[in-house]
Amino acid sequence: MTPVPPGEGGRAGVVVLGGTGFVGRRVCADFHAAGWAVTAVARHAPKDLDGTRFLSLDLAETPSGALAEMLEAQRPDVVVNATGSIWSREDAAMERICTLPALRLLEALGSMSRRPRLVHLGSVLEYGPVPPGAAVGAERTPEPTTAYGKAKLAASRAVLQAAARGAVHGLVLRVANVAGVGTPDVSLLGKVAACLLEGAAGAEPVTVRLAPLRAHRDYVDVRDVSEAVLAAARSRASGAAVDIGRGEAVPVRRLVDLLVEVSGVPARIVERPREPGVRAETDWIQVDLGPARDLLGWRPKRSLEESVRSYWTDVHARAA
Repeated sequence: MTPVPPGEGGRAGVVVLGGTGFVGRRVCADFHAAGWAVTAVARHAPKDLDGTRFLSLDLAETPSGALAEMLEAQRPDVVVNATGSIWSREDAAMERICTLPALRLLEALGSMSRRPRLVHLGSVLEYGPVPPGAAVGAERTPEPTTAYGKAKLAASRAVLQAAARGAVHGLVLRVANVAGVGTPDVSLLGKVAACLLEGAAGAEPVTVRLAPLRAHRDYVDVRDVSEAVLAAARSRASGAAVDIGRGEAVPVRRLVDLLVEVSGVPARIVERPREPGVRAETDWIQVDLGPARDLLGWRPKRSLEESVRSYWTDVHARAA
């Protein structure tokens, strides 16, 4: 079956699965701003999704047949799978949250009379531990060691295998650590911001106690991620995994110090000693931007400081 080019026959339409999450909300907003008809799908209705239609579905509980019926009714040109959050999830739930929705989506797409393009959001944590100084990329064999990495890899592999068979048409975007407006409260930035907000009214420096900040991560602004999704939706490339990041491994301590700096709140960062024998899954993540540039014509535009500053401005305004 020939895939339908986005926008053929009129206004392009997109269904965003996980459309109320951190990345999903931004994706919905940017597709709407670009003139697409947008439908967000998630378990619970958000307080606001301007310009976006909302459908309530638990994708882990919805049979593929029912999902296919919903998609047939919406007739989207593109489906974005933004499901599978790592935040506040137990390891035992990862397969249900990260893998099962993708498998059911693939079954649903395979039964549709009109096949939309698929953009599946994976994670760079699918690669597993990476040697310091190395950039992750498609040539690296994924060997994740965490439940989240394994569950996301299973979903991404299923999408790539389906594309190789010609069952779907689309791409996997393996996304690095995401920062910016909407960063979850349970994230590192969220926890530090909560401490800074509490201490903002005081005269004395606030003490922020954190686990050891030894890792280096590739942080990318949520707006840049959303623009990569738009580029993937408009692309005709299929069957590839493309890494999305800034191409720079940043010390996590630098991220925390940057948030303190832009907040203007006097603070003292205290790192708790690491427990003997405990080691982070991956101490280094750096993305190779070549495939994203070559396949999608995409590159990140926002600096880490812009991302952190926009996050703090939003958090501070909402608190006020």
